[in-house]
Amino acid sequence: MTTSENERDSNPPLPPAEIPAPGATNFIHEIIEADLRAGKNGGRVHTRFPPEPNGYLHIGHAKSICLNYGIAKKYNGKFNLRFDDTNPTKEDQEYIDSIIEDVRWLGADWEDRLFYASDYFEQLYEFAIKLIKKGKAYVDHLSAEEIREYRGTLTEPGRESPYRNRSVEENLALFEQMRRGDFPDGTCVLRAKIDMASPNLNMRDPVLYRILHAEHHRTGNTWCIYPMYDFAHGQSDSIEGITHSICTLEFEDHRPLYDWFLDELEIYHPQQIEFARLNLTNTVLSKRKLLRLVRDGHVRGWDDPRMPTISGLRRRGYTPEAIRDFCERIGVSKSNSIVDIALLEHCLRQDLNLRVPRVMAVLRPLRVVIENYPEGQVEYMEAVNNPEDPAMGTRQVPFSRVLYIEQDDFMEDPPAKFYRLAPGREVRLRYAYFIKCVDVVKDARGQVVELRCTYDPATRGGDAPDGRKVKATLHWVSAAHALQAEARLYDHLFLKANPDDVEEGQDFTANLNPNSLEIVPNCWVEPSVAGAAPGTRYQFERIAYFCVDPDSTPEKLVFNRTVSLRDKWAKIAAKGE
Repeated sequence: MTTSENERDSNPPLPPAEIPAPGATNFIHEIIEADLRAGKNGGRVHTRFPPEPNGYLHIGHAKSICLNYGIAKKYNGKFNLRFDDTNPTKEDQEYIDSIIEDVRWLGADWEDRLFYASDYFEQLYEFAIKLIKKGKAYVDHLSAEEIREYRGTLTEPGRESPYRNRSVEENLALFEQMRRGDFPDGTCVLRAKIDMASPNLNMRDPVLYRILHAEHHRTGNTWCIYPMYDFAHGQSDSIEGITHSICTLEFEDHRPLYDWFLDELEIYHPQQIEFARLNLTNTVLSKRKLLRLVRDGHVRGWDDPRMPTISGLRRRGYTPEAIRDFCERIGVSKSNSIVDIALLEHCLRQDLNLRVPRVMAVLRPLRVVIENYPEGQVEYMEAVNNPEDPAMGTRQVPFSRVLYIEQDDFMEDPPAKFYRLAPGREVRLRYAYFIKCVDVVKDARGQVVELRCTYDPATRGGDAPDGRKVKATLHWVSAAHALQAEARLYDHLFLKANPDDVEEGQDFTANLNPNSLEIVPNCWVEPSVAGAAPGTRYQFERIAYFCVDPDSTPEKLVFNRTVSLRDKWAKIAAKGE
């Protein structure tokens, strides 16, 4: 696995923007700047993002994309997108297409440098031949289970395979037979001949090639042997002229092998640098676990807005700017740690607050009839689109005799600190009038179904002329003009900060949040959102930020709750926690 594996727009939506060069210097920048001062690599900086096309990218991959592309931008270098397509049994064009879309959406630009490990299959094969001829690789007929047994443990050295000392000629002939397809899957492998007593298990004669009679999405049936990741990766870096091969900490133990291959092959030698992967609270970033969530139906697919996938975050309403800001804030470290998801949500709020329009929507409607407002009359109230950006202007919101407000904004017998609407109490309607509740209508079960109110015509859009004050301002929509919508209220997918914190005999799915999705089917939204395209983002005043979902139709809009208005991270930061 690699850093790419990580185990391993406004309104309308904005186009992808460039990732800004990271501001603060980190240890990777220091290494690169030392190389530049020394004239290493001829002053070049060339990075890459090498995903495996066997799944969808997630927020952890975003950290790697932003880091690698950001470095290339910072030092006027180059950036490659390269697919590590060395396992045809797990790869799919669907994944390739989604990865390309995600990397482009995040703002990274690989220009004309889109590559595949399969571009180098012939060259990698020749590299393997070179190792065999040097006596540094051999064909092994041990089974996969026997190879694991022979490898030994962290405390015990491995044992040499009985096939380890075959002659160069025999190994060349057998490897050619492997390529021709003379052997079934699993019959034999090509291994490097290094050191079975090495304290580093990765150096104990690792497998270079295995037999897979499987059709490849790009090379078809040309090959029936495929290189292992450890063999393909460093050599692909070398072929592409990568200067700094940046990967996550779990590959620190693989670096001696990375270096060994390049040195033995006597080819251009990039430098591998490891950094800490992203770990996020209330989230899993393991491809295996994410695939389990999809296959077992815990989520609706890879782009479910509860998923930490880039496609899921995009569908939920995240912006590339917010994700890039998050990746820059968390920085780059050599020590593993876990980041509170509240920081990611904070970055999103900060971005949305500046760019998205405000509208009024009522999720759980309570009917309000203004008894002294003329029947059939409609007024249009001027509403501010975004107080943070005067250039976004204003809109006209219809006001009429019958309105909807939120059920939670009324209590028949309110406690002391409830300042919203109650019998005999007066409140302000946003952009409109003061209204006073004069009567409550209930159904046969005693449930409140309607409020009878009066309004003060002298309070339109402002305070009462007589100076009286109200303690609450409520949002509302006109019943005759509002559009019906569905709201999908998403919450964290896992209840615990660490989803793997489970009782014996359980797995991470025991911590799934049963309330991670609540569907509210009959909401009402002001008419200004009519025709909004999927991906359009809004702040529903006093409620949360929302995004139009692709499931929307002209007959009924569907909104995903992107993030709440309450900023947990701001409180944490204020306390210095």
